[in-house]
This record gives sequence, C-alpha cells and structure tokens, in this order.
Amino acid sequence: MDDIILKLPKSIEVALIEHATSLTPIESCGYLSGVGETITTFHPMTNVDNSPEHFSFNPKEQFSVVKEVRNNNENILAVYHSHPETPARLSEEDIKLFNDPDPVYIIVSLKDKTPEINGFKVIKPNKNEIKIHKVTIIII
Repeated sequence: MDDIILKLPKSIEVALIEHATSLTPIESCGYLSGVGETITTFHPMTNVDNSPEHFSFNPKEQFSVVKEVRNNNENILAVYHSHPETPARLSEEDIKLFNDPDPVYIIVSLKDKTPEINGFKVIKPNKNEIKIHKVTIIII
C-alpha cells in the first residue's frame, strides 16, 4: 500500500489538543473533514459514553456533521479521539469497535507532557483479518 498522507493545519492540531485536554479524563472525539489529503474543518462532538476508555458519537450531532460536510463539498477524512492516559496508538478497544473503513483514525495522546498525534488506516480484507497502516501526518 502506498504511503497515506494527511495534511493537518497547525490551527486544527492545536484545536485537537485543546479539545482533548478540556475533557480529560474523558476521551474527546469528532470528525476532521476536507478535500483530497488536506484537512480543512474540525468537527468536535460529544462522547456520549463519557468514558476514559472508549467513545461513541451523539447520533444527532453525527448526522448534522455529515450533512454539513456534504453541503460544503468536503469528505470526512478522519475520525479522531483522544487517549488521556495511553499512547497514540490503536487500542484493542479501538480495533474491536472499528466499523468504518474509509476515514483515517487519528489518536491524540495526552500521556506525556507533550501531546502526540498519530494516524492509522485500518483495512479489513476479510472478517478475520485486520491490517493497520501508519499514516503520515504533515502539519501545515
């Protein structure tokens, strides 16, 4: 598979970290939309699970964001969530709850003094196999 690249504006990187920090110890979550490989819009949403270990979107918010993204001629490029106490990698819980193969999964870790952001593309060739590819995130 070719390298997957996402371009993330510095302002959205800051917003991701601020959203994650503001909700600690609960996981933050939302969508990032844009065109091609460039993220242009930050869509924070409510984690209705209110949990430090997993998230679920508020269905009404999710529907509203998807509609807004379509109306702006953008695509959902990434699903993001935070890991308040663990590294910026897909957890077993993340993989278990994986259900949308299109977007990149971005994780914001607040485990260390310097927040870390990593992206992953999850591919499920069949029901018993999952392949995870690291995504290169370029801050612009």
